[in-house]
Amino acid sequence: METRVRVLIDCHDAKGLVYKISKVFYDRDLNIDSNREFVDKENEKFFMRTVVSGTFEIEELDAALREVAPEDAHIRVIAPQDKKIVILATKESHALGDILIRYAAGELGAQIECVIANHDTLRDLVERFDIPFFHVPAEGLSREEHEAKVMAKIDGNAFDYIVLAKYMRILTPAFVSAYPQRIINIHHSFLPAFIGANPYKQAFERGVKIIGATAHFVTDDLDEGPIIAQDVIPVNHRFDWRDMQRAGRDVEKVVLSRALNLVLHDRVFVNGNKTIVF
Repeated sequence: METRVRVLIDCHDAKGLVYKISKVFYDRDLNIDSNREFVDKENEKFFMRTVVSGTFEIEELDAALREVAPEDAHIRVIAPQDKKIVILATKESHALGDILIRYAAGELGAQIECVIANHDTLRDLVERFDIPFFHVPAEGLSREEHEAKVMAKIDGNAFDYIVLAKYMRILTPAFVSAYPQRIINIHHSFLPAFIGANPYKQAFERGVKIIGATAHFVTDDLDEGPIIAQDVIPVNHRFDWRDMQRAGRDVEKVVLSRALNLVLHDRVFVNGNKTIVF
């Protein structure tokens, strides 16, 4: 029976890597359906994403690749299938609603395990799609106490990524470190400009001519994690900051959807505080 997998490799760059890896595929009579490579010359790092198909055992292919790759190689042999996500939200519906519609249309490429929010505002929207919704209020709790309750809900699911669909709370280092490179955020600005609260008002006061959105992995540095996707739209002097905010919401949901598509199809490598996107 034919098997199709994505092979992801990142390691220290070395002479002959492409030849050695390709020979592993050739020796097993595998077909290379697609292949992308990149070398970060400044840091001497090699990245490769290859889709192969044929008759083989995934475990044996993984072992064979490790024999020819450098000792520091991070190798993943992934059979394509829908991943699982948990979504965190607050009150804003545009980013979450877009994800739910794509999910219902079979275009998301992921199973939504649940939506967790610190307000009950979006319950009706979520439950229309037959997805579990959990309201975890933050009133009267410290940030750490609230996060402990949220994490208990998150960890009750098997999942690959946590998606912050306009989750308007700053996460503690303990929360971020519990899910390294697994939290994806959409920021209502073209990072690194205008980070923090009310970036549209900041942009308006600066007189910008473009506004945008940035999807990134979350790190301890506020809104400064590795960027996955960005986009912009033009604005002019007729826009006040609320007009910019309304226009920006359309960009936000498109950029978040684009970022999720890339991550869920294993096209993103984290490289320090940057990403390699194939």
